[in-house]
Amino acid sequence: MDLLGGDFMLFVLIGLCAQLVDGALGMAYGLVSSSILLAMGLPPAAVSASVHTAEVFTTGVSGASHGLLGNVDRKLMVRLAIPGVIGGVIGAYVLTQLPGDAIKPFVYAYLLVLAVLILLRAIGRRIPRNQVRRVGVLGFFAGLLDAIGGGGWGPMATSTLLARGGEARTSIGTVSASEFVVTLAISITFLLTVGISHWQIVLGLLAGGVIAAPLAAMLVKHLPERAVLGAVGSLILAISVFQISHALA
Repeated sequence: MDLLGGDFMLFVLIGLCAQLVDGALGMAYGLVSSSILLAMGLPPAAVSASVHTAEVFTTGVSGASHGLLGNVDRKLMVRLAIPGVIGGVIGAYVLTQLPGDAIKPFVYAYLLVLAVLILLRAIGRRIPRNQVRRVGVLGFFAGLLDAIGGGGWGPMATSTLLARGGEARTSIGTVSASEFVVTLAISITFLLTVGISHWQIVLGLLAGGVIAAPLAAMLVKHLPERAVLGAVGSLILAISVFQISHALA
């Protein structure tokens, strides 16, 4: 594959678009890029390994950008990241041994409920700002889903924090920053188990994502909270409905 050819530029475009969405809304880099790569015929383990390897760099730039702009709650980041690493490592190993499709309908049913709560906040319905008590449990399952599904850290972690009344800016920034640690652990696990062979894809996704990450962090700092909530809720609602209908079909 020619690194200056059309295929490589396609991967750059995929990475750029996916990171713009992910950095601004706190989710969907893995979901967007994995869905396209799977549709191109690549095997699930290779897709997840490629996406997570690229994400090590894109999440690093994204997390640093959010941190510099004051979008990160450091205590919450640690509470999310450590159990997220454990769940991510287990999920990466499971993906190399067993299919992970069986649990996805239940996860997306959970996300569907969260999407409704987030949209209620977006239209002005007051939802009590309660802290998520079991942040560690949330981090573990978000990391597990992320590794198995090639994406899912943002949708589960960001949606739960927002649905519980968390501030949009700090919730998205904190989830984006903690994702770097989780993604690094998942990528190392894939490297030790299945290896990383699709370097052209990794470099393309990486290049596009690194370009988009600072722009997305600036967007989330300046966009009105209701606009962000509406976009997040709509995205999660669409993903959940699509995935559930696909599973039932």
